Amino acid sequence: MNNQWLAFFQGIIFVKVEGQGAERFINRLIRSRVPIWQVSRQSEQAITFSCSLQHIHKVRREARTFEGEIRFYRGEGFPFLLKRLWKSSGFVVGLVAFFVVILLLSNIVWRIDIGGASPKMEHQIRKELASMGVEKGRFIFGMDDPETIQHKLLNQIEGLTWIGVEVKGSTFHFRVVEKNEPKEKKKNGPQHLVAAKEAVVVKLFVKKGQATVKRDQFVHKGQLLVSGFIGTEEKVREVAADGEVLGETWYKTTVEMPITTEFQVLTGRQVKKHMFEVQAFRFPIWGFKSHSFANYKKDEQVHSVSFVGMKLPINYVEKTYYESRRTSRSYTEKEAEQQALAIARGDLESKLPEKAEIRGQKILQRQFTNGKVKLSIHFQVLENIAVGKPITQGDKENARRKERNEHPARKSE
Repeated sequence: MNNQWLAFFQGIIFVKVEGQGAERFINRLIRSRVPIWQVSRQSEQAITFSCSLQHIHKVRREARTFEGEIRFYRGEGFPFLLKRLWKSSGFVVGLVAFFVVILLLSNIVWRIDIGGASPKMEHQIRKELASMGVEKGRFIFGMDDPETIQHKLLNQIEGLTWIGVEVKGSTFHFRVVEKNEPKEKKKNGPQHLVAAKEAVVVKLFVKKGQATVKRDQFVHKGQLLVSGFIGTEEKVREVAADGEVLGETWYKTTVEMPITTEFQVLTGRQVKKHMFEVQAFRFPIWGFKSHSFANYKKDEQVHSVSFVGMKLPINYVEKTYYESRRTSRSYTEKEAEQQALAIARGDLESKLPEKAEIRGQKILQRQFTNGKVKLSIHFQVLENIAVGKPITQGDKENARRKERNEHPARKSE
């Protein structure tokens, strides 16, 4: 038969013919257009040949007039292979189930290794990972990819300078670099506290030194607030002045915002597709329905597939289409003004020191032109205005000169 592959899938029957007239039987099959091949004489009255399984009924019909013995002694090809597999289906099912279980177990997180972190930081990282679904016993398929996990950890946990995320088999490896908070430098020498900017003094908290200003006093930038000279008139001592001087400072800012804004919002409808990726080819395994969204946002997650620790050249791909729609929002002039004011306030708070507090605000100028609102705003802020300034030799001479002027009798002595 010319096409052996076709014969294999159709099935091949091996036939043995014994008796007088075996040659005539072969000739009758040929005249009946039954394709046969591998014809071989075994003895004077015995001939073997092969034919397709689909012609076996013609062979049987011709065998009714044959006086000898016809025996189908062997079968080969796909139909017989299926039959043998069906007979041993328990073994085949068990073998397939074994590989499926091993494959699933190879893609479950069995270990999370965190290196380079302090115990407190490690606990915080594990807690954040649990909230993201990265836990022992969870399938890797349902988790974010390493880059997304890295990005989320850096955004959510303070004190991280860098964190590396690597997946090896069923183990997550995290390598952490924590921020080294600079230690407060020890003041090596005596110093004054001077004003960092113009302000009105509101409160004074002096730990060391002698205050030279009072509450409600206006001070200029660089003006002495707390002196580093302390002691009695007979003995003046130099110290590192320390404390806080809270002053009311002023900031002026301008903000501009459109009254009508356009943005994309998600409707909540989504379509998911699951597929396997082998090199550049993707084979869908679930979610064959195509989306009909006019506007959408696409999210694609690619997970590598491992088998007993070895990375297979297969990826599991989860693709999600989120329906979105374009919408707009228009503010009234009052709402736009409040929104612009909130934006300006938030921007200023992000630039102020941690303990600074905005105490008041006043709109100096407002304009509504070309569909936009423009505000000029004056903010009143309460913040620490004291900064250290080392005591120089000139400061010491001025202090001695002042002491001599205040006590002329001591100079005559």
